[in-house]
Amino acid sequence: MGRLFGTDGVRGVANQEPMTPETVVRLGRALAYLVRTPGERRSILIGKDTRITGYMLETALTAGITSMGVDVLLAGPLPTPGIAFLTRSLRADAGVVISASHNPSEDNGIKFFSGAGLKLPDSSEAQIEEMLYSGAIDQVRPGANEIGKAFRVEGATGRYVEFVKASFPRGLGLRGLKVVVDCAHGATYKVSPVVLRELGADVLAMNVAPDGLNINDGCGSLHPEELQRTVVAEGAHVGFAHDGDGDRVIFVDEQGALVDGDQVLCMCAADMQGSGRLARSTVVATVMSNIGLEQALKERGIALVRTPVGDRYVLEAMLAGGFTLGGEQSGHIIFSEHNSTGDGAVTALQVLAVMQRSRRRLSELAAGMRRYPQVLQNVRVQRREELQGLPAVQEAIRAVEARLAGTGRVLVRFSGTEPLVRVMLEGPDEGTIRAGAAQIADAVRASLAE
Repeated sequence: MGRLFGTDGVRGVANQEPMTPETVVRLGRALAYLVRTPGERRSILIGKDTRITGYMLETALTAGITSMGVDVLLAGPLPTPGIAFLTRSLRADAGVVISASHNPSEDNGIKFFSGAGLKLPDSSEAQIEEMLYSGAIDQVRPGANEIGKAFRVEGATGRYVEFVKASFPRGLGLRGLKVVVDCAHGATYKVSPVVLRELGADVLAMNVAPDGLNINDGCGSLHPEELQRTVVAEGAHVGFAHDGDGDRVIFVDEQGALVDGDQVLCMCAADMQGSGRLARSTVVATVMSNIGLEQALKERGIALVRTPVGDRYVLEAMLAGGFTLGGEQSGHIIFSEHNSTGDGAVTALQVLAVMQRSRRRLSELAAGMRRYPQVLQNVRVQRREELQGLPAVQEAIRAVEARLAGTGRVLVRFSGTEPLVRVMLEGPDEGTIRAGAAQIADAVRASLAE
């Protein structure tokens, strides 16, 4: 990736480079330059999560975009998938989300969508970076009477609520279902509880009081412990937790056990296959998805296509192959018949629909996939080199693969957002894969840590 963009936009500590007002103004100018057409009015939609620093960055983006003669549509706090939807619905020329997703409140980030609600391709992000660093647009200054305007989008939350509800099958309802939802004090704090209640569920909403600083603080999809306890204590049928920007979701079954994105993909794929909605009998997932998913799908006559890590790569493969279901173990699930990005609220409704239609508990549905032990070790490194060119690392990988003897997987890759090498192993015996991960991590550390 480039100097600014990682696997999910630009991200960093707010008010430090690159997340400063000065740089964000220039990002806004570069994006506006890509979509502007002299003599015609163009518009860009901006949404954000609940971080207090979102106000500062929203103002900077608005200044940059309008300075290039492009209008701004302000949606306010709304989940990332809501911005993807509204960008299409309002026929904006691009969309922007100000969020650092699951990161702590001091971080923030910016990601861009095309007018079709798709994340910008790497080539467009590279073009924006080039404009920023080359100064190519510094002298592009529309006259005062050509400056863009900013407008508040009325009823943005209500529009998205209706969109999410429309993804739930007609003829089904949620009456009699007790649901606990953890909104992480993030962008879903209004949307998810309203959607569930309007569909008839008995809802206990947690972490729905954002103060600008408490987003993801000991709650949400990365910290589901409180959710697990609450589901059991309240006798709920199911619980689920969002991340800060609402594009992912993880579940808790009625016994308090976690259900991850791989298990969700498995149960939804089986349901869609049975109703003829799983295009080409194929699911798209990343290289991080558990080998148990691949085996469970194969038993059902469903193929698995793997991509690099990142929901953008999942979507690219889905679009290229005409597939209707894809996602990540982390809970980014894409139902292309409903939205163009991972959508936590839509995903929750699809799982609830499977439960209602099958009249089965979530624990029963999740048991349809055997999850193999998986170990992930992160090794902080001082530099990046081609892993294929590191003899000690390759020797360690070959030795571990020989011990697994075809019963597991080894994946070693650089992080797209941090100076880390991620070492992931899967296999039937946890002790074996932990020892193997440590062996490979030691080789990486010796090769790249100095």
